[in-house]
Amino acid sequence: MTSDAYVVDVTQDWAIACDVQQRFSQNPGPTLGRAPSPDIDTLSYSGRCRQLRALGGDCYHFVPLPQNHLALAVADASGKGLAAALMIANVQSSLRTAASFAPADPAAVVDAVNRQVYSSSLDDRFATLFYGVLDGTTRTLRYINAGHNSPMVIRKGQSVMQLEPSGPPVGIFPDTIYRESTVELSRGDLILAYTDGVIEALNPEGDEWGTRGLLAAVAKCDAERPDEIVEAIFASLDDFSQGRQTDDATVAVVRVR
Repeated sequence: MTSDAYVVDVTQDWAIACDVQQRFSQNPGPTLGRAPSPDIDTLSYSGRCRQLRALGGDCYHFVPLPQNHLALAVADASGKGLAAALMIANVQSSLRTAASFAPADPAAVVDAVNRQVYSSSLDDRFATLFYGVLDGTTRTLRYINAGHNSPMVIRKGQSVMQLEPSGPPVGIFPDTIYRESTVELSRGDLILAYTDGVIEALNPEGDEWGTRGLLAAVAKCDAERPDEIVEAIFASLDDFSQGRQTDDATVAVVRVR
């Protein structure tokens, strides 16, 4: 094979990999990417994943469940590019399998994902993962935070509760025991999950947007619909960074109605 033919093959392989990831992200079961999200009674939700490169290492899932329940997952693989894309594909596949057996049991889902990712990944690869199940009837959130950036519950009046990590990222230790936490929600509460590419965005002077910038963007937005809130967050982020992006950036929003 000539070097030119090799370059063509690599280019084709890369294009196929990008296409597979795109199709995977648009193929619910879980809802990924930027597809419209149907509301379920007392919950409305939306999200967006904006990749830095053609292949990315972020993902989010919304999974409508029986009896007015909704599962939310947000994950961020270590690294960038192809390595991160392979890791997040592993996480996505593990999530889908685990959630098909016990979707309403956060600890069981994350335990299964952790074991699978650990057994099939290199030693230096891992992913942060937030997995929560919302009950739209009782307005409660049960969740596991496996080393992920702390999602926030923004209450009426803008008081904020952070959902801190309750265990390490998936793929590091095979026998980690993840313990479930529960949060009581109220009408009007907003659940905001995100990846570090959002809060670590930099402006031209090198200042970080941070959770302060993220919360300010939400506070300035008077929209009720989650899809409008997501778009307002990205618009504010782009104003701050002047359109520069250094990492995959994902935002997922749930409104308790």
